Amino acid sequence: MELLYTREHEWIKIDGTTGVIGLTEYAVRQLGDITFVELPEVGREVRQFQILSSIESVKAASDIYAPLSGRVTTVNEALDTHPEIINEDAEGNGWLAGIEISEPAGKKALMIREEYDEYLRGLP
Repeated sequence: MELLYTREHEWIKIDGTTGVIGLTEYAVRQLGDITFVELPEVGREVRQFQILSSIESVKAASDIYAPLSGRVTTVNEALDTHPEIINEDAEGNGWLAGIEISEPAGKKALMIREEYDEYLRGLP
């Protein structure tokens, strides 16, 4: 399994031709308590770095971007009634959606953990 990150603080865990997408712990700390998640529609085609869904917290509303292009195959329906799962386990049970990856070459535009950590150190 391969774990990659975006500059907008999404992660994707890749297993073969599928991936599971979520928000990083850093993003969740910045948002504060999550109050609502708009999940993408299963079957929807998404493009890399385009809006996948949105999230609302006590502090702000934010868009969530697709780390890779593909078709949404599943969503974390538990978030409909318990969006706080993201606060409790952002990089685990707080996952947002699963996709069938259509353009794996897009991985070149993503960061591995060490690169992401270095990116975070450079943020104000």
